[in-house]
Amino acid sequence: MSRQKTQRTALALALSAGLFGLAVAGPADASAKNRRQQAEWQQQQEQKKEEKREAKQQRQAQQEQAQQQQQAEREQRKASEQAARAQRQAEWQQQHAQQQAVEQQQRAARQQAVIEQQRQQQELRAQERQTAQQRQLAREQERQRIEQQQQERVVRQQAPVTQRQARQVRQSEWLAQQDQRTQARVQRLEERRLSTQRQQELINVQRQRRTSYAQKLAYQEQWLNRQASYLQQQRRYSQYRYQQQYLDNLRRQQQLALQSSQYDYYNDPYFYSAPSYQYSYDGRSYQTNQYGVDLLREALNLGYQEGYRAAQADRQDQWRYDYRNSYAYQDANYGYDGLYLDQSQYNNFFRQGFQRGYDDGYYSRSQYGTRRNGNLELVVALLDQILRLRLLG
Repeated sequence: MSRQKTQRTALALALSAGLFGLAVAGPADASAKNRRQQAEWQQQQEQKKEEKREAKQQRQAQQEQAQQQQQAEREQRKASEQAARAQRQAEWQQQHAQQQAVEQQQRAARQQAVIEQQRQQQELRAQERQTAQQRQLAREQERQRIEQQQQERVVRQQAPVTQRQARQVRQSEWLAQQDQRTQARVQRLEERRLSTQRQQELINVQRQRRTSYAQKLAYQEQWLNRQASYLQQQRRYSQYRYQQQYLDNLRRQQQLALQSSQYDYYNDPYFYSAPSYQYSYDGRSYQTNQYGVDLLREALNLGYQEGYRAAQADRQDQWRYDYRNSYAYQDANYGYDGLYLDQSQYNNFFRQGFQRGYDDGYYSRSQYGTRRNGNLELVVALLDQILRLRLLG
């Protein structure tokens, strides 16, 4: 800019001098002056063109610089955005990894809890099996001890064959005589008829028993259906089938109980026969006749049979020794029709037979019972021992 100003100043001075010379020199110098002016004008035009080119180049340089600066700014923004995206991606990956680590720890904790629970259950089952095996071993040892004592007793009591046979003959004769005398006493006692008043009292009590028993049977059947569903959930299918058979027996008893209103009590010998036996229950003594004794023995034998079957079902299901949780033991009404005995007495003797039958059935032995005519029965001597049965004098 300083150089252009200097050139303009020099050009102005030259023009002034030319005009001054033109005025002084006159027409002769006009031609030379025109040439100089033309040369100066051309020079000015060239300078203007040069200035325009320089200005254009300067504007282009500025535009290029501005474009480069914009391009640099765009690249910088792009780099910043990429850096921000990369940072967000890294943060998301870190959070995702942390979340996966937490979920993995939780899964591991749950799996560990399940494994620990399974281990505890296995230990509990192993303890139960060990306890059952120990009980079975103890029972087996006791049985062996009893058998050994019996064998020793037999050895000590051995005598010549002829003497033993003679004793057996004498004992058989004595037992036959005792049976004859007992039957005669029972017959004489039962020939005595009860008074009409006592007979009516027994019949009234009996009617109340049968009515109450029929009502209880309906409730017991509902409870048994729920128990059967529980056995299916435990996959105790053998015990379930046994329980269904027991339920069928109760249903048949219920049908008989519904017909009790038509029962002819007055022609039933039980209600006019005098007591001929005494038995014990719950620390007290009771009297009954031959028909009552037969029902007491039937309660024990039916309990023994049902206990034996329940135990075999538990063995087939590979279930632990547990007669108390058997429904038949808890119910203890099979075979009871409401006659002759109070229900609580029948239940008590049924359960005593059931426990002994379960023991024999679970351990596959015959310690308390025997098989007679295809039916399981308690040993006769054990029957009278449990009842503490005594013939009245």
